[in-house]
Amino acid sequence: MIKRIVLTLVAALFLQTFARADEGMWIPMLLKKYNIEQMQEMGFKLTAEDVYSVNQACLKDAVVIFGRGCTGELISDKGLIVTNHHCGYGQIQYHSSVEHDYLTNGFWAMSPEEELVNPNLTVTFLKRMEDVTARVLDGVKDDMKIEERNKIIAQNIKAIKEEAIKDTHYTAVLKPFFQGNQYFLFVNEVFKDVRLVGAPPSAIGKFGGDTDNWMWPRHTGDFSMFRIYADKDNKPADYSKDNVPYKPAKHFPVSLKGVNEGDFTMVFGYPGSTYQYVPSYHLQMLTETVNPKLIDVRTEKLAIMNRFQEADPAVRIKYAAKNARISNSWKRWIGENRGLEILDAINKKQAYEEGFTAWAKAEAPEYAELLSNYEKVYKAYTNYNLTYGYYREMIPSNGIEIANLAGKMEALVALYKAEELDAEAAQKLKDGLVKSVKLFFKDYYQPLDKEVSAKLLSMYAENIDAAFQPDVYNLINGKFKGDVNKYVDYLFAKSVFDEEAKVIDFINAFSVKSFKVLEKDPAYLLNKSFANVYSNKVYPQLKKYRSELADLDKAYMAAQMKYESDRVFYPDANFTLRVSYGQVKGYTARDAVYYKHYTTLEGIMEKDNPDIYDYRVPARLKELYKNKDYGRYEVDGTVPVCFVATNHTTGGNSGSPVLNAEGHLIGINFDRAWEGVMSDLMFNPEQCRNISLDMRYVLFIVDKMAGAGYLLDEMTIIE
Repeated sequence: MIKRIVLTLVAALFLQTFARADEGMWIPMLLKKYNIEQMQEMGFKLTAEDVYSVNQACLKDAVVIFGRGCTGELISDKGLIVTNHHCGYGQIQYHSSVEHDYLTNGFWAMSPEEELVNPNLTVTFLKRMEDVTARVLDGVKDDMKIEERNKIIAQNIKAIKEEAIKDTHYTAVLKPFFQGNQYFLFVNEVFKDVRLVGAPPSAIGKFGGDTDNWMWPRHTGDFSMFRIYADKDNKPADYSKDNVPYKPAKHFPVSLKGVNEGDFTMVFGYPGSTYQYVPSYHLQMLTETVNPKLIDVRTEKLAIMNRFQEADPAVRIKYAAKNARISNSWKRWIGENRGLEILDAINKKQAYEEGFTAWAKAEAPEYAELLSNYEKVYKAYTNYNLTYGYYREMIPSNGIEIANLAGKMEALVALYKAEELDAEAAQKLKDGLVKSVKLFFKDYYQPLDKEVSAKLLSMYAENIDAAFQPDVYNLINGKFKGDVNKYVDYLFAKSVFDEEAKVIDFINAFSVKSFKVLEKDPAYLLNKSFANVYSNKVYPQLKKYRSELADLDKAYMAAQMKYESDRVFYPDANFTLRVSYGQVKGYTARDAVYYKHYTTLEGIMEKDNPDIYDYRVPARLKELYKNKDYGRYEVDGTVPVCFVATNHTTGGNSGSPVLNAEGHLIGINFDRAWEGVMSDLMFNPEQCRNISLDMRYVLFIVDKMAGAGYLLDEMTIIE
């Protein structure tokens, strides 16, 4: 019975009349049945089979997951891929030093031998996807308890994945859709030898920095290039000098035709997470409690980092990627709150919920208490969710770094506490930890960490309930009489984790006797103190409330579909391959302020300011501008830089290809406009805009500024 209900629900979700093309992140396998006619009416000239197919090369074969959270695309038949500069930022930083500052100066390999190897960087191709809802729910019955139901589902998922990749080198992922009402299997191919080919200087790739982040108009040349290598059989392989450039089944032609307002656009990538169907209580939790507190924490982190980075070029390089990670969500949260307030989102949700509840009481009494049940759960869940977020900020998420490093010893402790020591596993773990420690200290500056530590410890004590205060505060308030700074001095003076050589020696000599050292080490104890609170007091309740919310979400999804039979219901993003389509279009930002759909090189020169790091235009770019040396990339006496469109995107879409009606690459998606950044929670077609880098500017930089025109020779360029 339950399987029949679920499958009926899924069919109903897809069969509803479409309302807007702009909103939605659609499943590529289902375009032929549900989207392609509308796409073609908007100007798309390809077929659904051209977009997604398992029988022939198609557009999906040119799209990859880049690393762990971005999208990239193939632009040549020699494995050349392009993604965002901010997606490749960690790799660019990894290869940078004061002597070879690729962040500041950029990097271009002028031959394959100069391309740089990136440990642990992967790209992932989707080979096929399959609706496996019936198989996942096989054996599930209406009267089962949640635990039993989840156990059967987990067993079915494990079996389906194992069967899908048996006797292959592929990997498998299986994910729920529509709040657990549908399941899809994704079979992937993962490549491990991915080399840095080129990146513009940060003054181009990160032009505007945090000031322009999430903003329009935008002038950021946010791109970097990498190359996939394979073995002689074109299969994935670990790095080897014998590997050869990968030969893809498909790569995107790059168009120089550009964009005009009203043109069809398609974004093909891996959007991370959206929450379109949550109740008003979720928005209240974010805007009134969680976001403001976490914004405050990151504001303090960034203030300290920025001060140290401005004072020392070496520190600027060490903390460049960390700063970027912190500031990205910080500004998004600010924009999210602002956008939801302008949209009056909570009141709109509440008005919707009043109508929904009245309908449920009259026509669907099984849903009549849904919203009141939501209210009860969110009332308790909010505080635990805030505490979890604060805990993440304290240590694991670019917080107290020395404590985070000390926490890595837990894996060694677990091995050595076993009844019988696995010596081989222990040595392998030690080797891995030593590598991790070297990377840690490469990008570490103790004075900065000390100041951040003192600030975070003070803020946690002030903002989090006494019930969730770790034991370390007993030490701070006792031995150190509440003086956080004195405690932090003690923390760094007495810990074995304050110097690279000491940590490596400690790991290499680790034995059961080392437990005594850890039991007295303040950094290890600090991490353990916070981890204990999270594990024992926060996580169990967090898990409980999230489980309750998941059940409510599933029911609410079904209820909303019945209540609004004409509304479009598309699946929330979950970092699986999706298509969004719309058109190039400017927008009105606020009263009397209208933004055009594109920006140009003129805007870069208008923003030029040698006194501000984020706005220092490189001399070579100024020279090209002065001489009007634009080549074939010139349009109306300048060079196009960025454009906006109505495609529905989110995090994970960074680096996604933006295609025109012919399926040619016209841009690289990299951001959203500030006024519409709340689109993860509520989409506003009037102001939600995705920001893309124009491929004409990409080629202009590669060719004219970097002098790496040889890369264009391997591309298919449409004039």
